[in-house]
Amino acid sequence: MASMAKISIIGNVGRDPEMRMTPNGRPVCDFSVAVNRVSNSGGERSEQTDWYRVSCWGRQAEIAQQYIQKGMQVFVDGRFSPRTYTNKDNVDKTSLDISCNDFQMLGGRRDREGGMGGGAMPNAGEQPAPGTGTFDPDEIPF
Repeated sequence: MASMAKISIIGNVGRDPEMRMTPNGRPVCDFSVAVNRVSNSGGERSEQTDWYRVSCWGRQAEIAQQYIQKGMQVFVDGRFSPRTYTNKDNVDKTSLDISCNDFQMLGGRRDREGGMGGGAMPNAGEQPAPGTGTFDPDEIPF
């Protein structure tokens, strides 16, 4: 019988990706993703954040290193493997590790502020430069 340990998350990148190479020369890129949960128990609202350590491999690692930035919202799909370790204070901890199969950049804080290469928005009354994206629904051919 087959089994599977798969996870899909949407969250915010907690730190810029770090690229390294395996001894065989294969690139691997690690970054963390925060996923917020809100719960209501007994009429009291509480929020909890779960942190996941994401590892991308090969060409995907190179793409992650180049484009993913801290604060960006991402979708990550991959194999889930919780790992237990003992920290420097001799306390047992669990790391939530994801070996990434696929990811998509969904945006981030910079998108909401007109950043991420989108350029400044024209002021009211200004005409945008030709070809910069005024959309007229009447131009759709169907």
